[in-house]
Amino acid sequence: MPTFWRDICGEYFEAQSAGLEPGTLNPLAVQVMAEAGIDISKKKTQAVFDVFVSGQLFAYVISVCDEASAEKCPVFPGPATRLHWSFPDPSEVQGSETAKLEQIRLIRDQIRAKIEQWCEEVCLQAAAS
Repeated sequence: MPTFWRDICGEYFEAQSAGLEPGTLNPLAVQVMAEAGIDISKKKTQAVFDVFVSGQLFAYVISVCDEASAEKCPVFPGPATRLHWSFPDPSEVQGSETAKLEQIRLIRDQIRAKIEQWCEEVCLQAAAS
């Protein structure tokens, strides 16, 4: 997701990604992002706690956890504006590899569309300021 941000409204925002616990990248997500021209294969995962203790400040913190599993959604303390966008977790999709790829592509495209919409609204406000 941070790569979409940089592509869409990187002039106004810097984006980072973090989860409850660092893990490994989902190989199907890596493949699906590569299909969109985005190489995330060398990205490192990081924990929200590590980002928090680094002392970084954020204007916005956007969680993208599935509403059905909101208890797994990290909470980031601080003065940021918090938004929640519910998307299915790509690691939870079921079915054959082909079906999983189709579902992950759909999630990727939904996230990109949401980022485009949000950036259009917020970046226009930032540009007008």
